[in-house]
Amino acid sequence: MEHDMKEKKTIDPLKTYFNQIKDTPLLSFEEELDLSKRIENGDDEARKQLIEANLKLVVKIAKTFKTSDVALLDLIQEGNLGLMKAAEKFDFRKRVRFSTYASWWIKQSIVRALSNKRRAIRLPHRKEEKIRKINKTINILSQKYMRTPEISEVASELGMTEKEIYNLLSVSSHIVSLDSETNDVSGTLQEVLEDYSYDPDSEFMRKSLREATLKHLENLKEKEREIIKYRFSFYGGKRYTLKTIGARMGISPETVRQIEMKALSKLKELAGDLKEYCIN
Repeated sequence: MEHDMKEKKTIDPLKTYFNQIKDTPLLSFEEELDLSKRIENGDDEARKQLIEANLKLVVKIAKTFKTSDVALLDLIQEGNLGLMKAAEKFDFRKRVRFSTYASWWIKQSIVRALSNKRRAIRLPHRKEEKIRKINKTINILSQKYMRTPEISEVASELGMTEKEIYNLLSVSSHIVSLDSETNDVSGTLQEVLEDYSYDPDSEFMRKSLREATLKHLENLKEKEREIIKYRFSFYGGKRYTLKTIGARMGISPETVRQIEMKALSKLKELAGDLKEYCIN
């Protein structure tokens, strides 16, 4: 009887919430763009309308993260925080559907919440995100190679050292075999894993981060801007050494280092909003 009462308390609020949002109409692309313009002008009612029209999107995403140790309603609440953040930052000039943009922020909020709640000893957020990225890369490479990838392959894919990978995995949850059977459905774990071979919202956010970063780089002097681009892989994905940059620009490696430090200091003051993108 006591178990039934607890279960009822868990289910009823969820059903009530579903009933509240089920009849909210979806927005057309043009309506989303119009609301974004109004939000930019400080229209709180437009922001509220954009959020409410996408609450069902949060539910859909939250269900993919559902686990036995975290209630679905809690995941939805965390996802709603990400949705609100997305509504604040959505830019109609990008001409993209809001759902594509918001999905990344919703997932980010849920993942952060799960990272904080699942460990008895909480790890720093950056370390949690690196562990998540490692596990995601292992899943991707497993699909690509049809086998469990070597640590060296994971390290190469992420641009990390093998030692760093080993250290992070040693403090994370153990990795189970993709061929292991699942308890709640028939079949193996590999059959129920999400396919990460194409992730449009993450791809869009990577492009948005690059665009936002380039925009902030315009605030630097020309030499500072060029050095930052060379040092942080803006040219063909290759990161140049101080010596190489100095040779290209006709200055000493030490001068390059000093200019880089000055430029990074400026960016730290001017580009604080870029931290919101950095979950990987």
